[in-house]
Amino acid sequence: MSLPSLSRRERVALGAQRGVSFLLAPLWAAVVSLAVRRARFRFEGLAEMRAAYARLRAEPGPVLVCANHMTLVDSFLVAFALGNPAWFLLHFASVPWNVPEATVFASTPWMRAATWSLKCVTILRGRRDAVAATLSRVAHLLGRGEAVLVFPEGGRSRVGRVDVDARTWAVGRLLRSVPACRVLCVHLRGEGQTGVTDFPRRGERFHVAFSTIEPKSERRGLRACVELSGQVLSELARLEGREGGPWAGPVPA
Repeated sequence: MSLPSLSRRERVALGAQRGVSFLLAPLWAAVVSLAVRRARFRFEGLAEMRAAYARLRAEPGPVLVCANHMTLVDSFLVAFALGNPAWFLLHFASVPWNVPEATVFASTPWMRAATWSLKCVTILRGRRDAVAATLSRVAHLLGRGEAVLVFPEGGRSRVGRVDVDARTWAVGRLLRSVPACRVLCVHLRGEGQTGVTDFPRRGERFHVAFSTIEPKSERRGLRACVELSGQVLSELARLEGREGGPWAGPVPA
């Protein structure tokens, strides 16, 4: 289950992409900040989340951010919860790379250009070779000190909560490929999000909960990958139960 190595050309391409993203970062930071203000979003637990992320990034070692997935803009919402846009400009490696589905977020030349400039490595699900190539890029970025954000459910939840049965092997394969990788689990959800929606409602009030774990497995191969992914999803489900929103149920033991 080892990931293929990147060629020199692929490593250079990622470096060039990061450089362009850095140059455009002030523009995107302004756009995201304006969008959040105009949507009148509010975040409970924001200060604690940002302070914890800053402390985690100040420590040595790779950081993989794993979050629940409810809307099409969750990657922007989670990134906003992780850090102030101005702070990100000074700590650009902490801006998490995203792994969006290519057929959804990069289906046209303009969309491909936009995702490329926003620190995205697209993934084409359903093709093992394409998935492995994307995971190799992500593992390389983690090893270089870049933060990465993934959704371990493999897509938006269809059950209205964290779906612990939707585990995939991708997150586990990343964790097996990047030694000593810490996982920052982030559960972010609006009070009005009682089911699957494309976008949060205007004026939404989000609750943020988080924890840091280091998944371990004594198994090998695919079984180990699935077990590691399951540990991440179980922690996200635990955070969901702890948050206290209208969707929250009993905290799993």
